[in-house]
Amino acid sequence: MALDRWIALILLGFCLIYGYAAWFTMDVGLAPFMKRNPIWPSTFPKILSVLGIITSLIILLAVEKGEQKVSDIDYRRLHEYKLGQAILLLCLMVVYAMCLRPVGFIFSTSTFLIFGSIILGERKWYFVVPIALIATLFVWYLVQEVLGIYMRPFPGWLGG
Repeated sequence: MALDRWIALILLGFCLIYGYAAWFTMDVGLAPFMKRNPIWPSTFPKILSVLGIITSLIILLAVEKGEQKVSDIDYRRLHEYKLGQAILLLCLMVVYAMCLRPVGFIFSTSTFLIFGSIILGERKWYFVVPIALIATLFVWYLVQEVLGIYMRPFPGWLGG
C-alpha cells in the first residue's frame, strides 16, 4: 500500500475517534438552555470529523486517482524531499501555540506568518511584513469585534 493510503488510514482512525468524541461525549454536560440552541459547541467538530472520514475514504478507495497513474512517494528517497522545511514549520507551529497566550495574539501571529513565509522560501520582506500585519489585524478584528470572542492582543505587561 502506498504512503498516502497509510496516512489516510491513520487519519481515518483519528477522525473516527474524534467523531465519536464529538457525537457522543461533548454535549453531555451542556446546560439546559444551551440544548435549545441551533449550534452547539460540538457542531464544528462534528462537521470536521465527517469531512475527515469522507476525505480519508476517498484516498483509501483511490477514487480521486481515476485512470491517471500518480507517482507514489518513495520512502527510500525521503532525503530528496524538503523535510527540513516541514520540520522547521512544525517546530514554528509549536512555538506559536506556546507563545500565543503569554505574548499576545498580534505579535505571535504576525511573527509566525513572517517566519513561516521565510521558511517556505519567500524573500521579499517588503511584501511579507505588511501582508502578515494586515492579515493578523484583520483576523483579530473579526474575532474580537465581530464575533465578540476576547483574544489577548498584547502581552499582559503591555495591558493586554
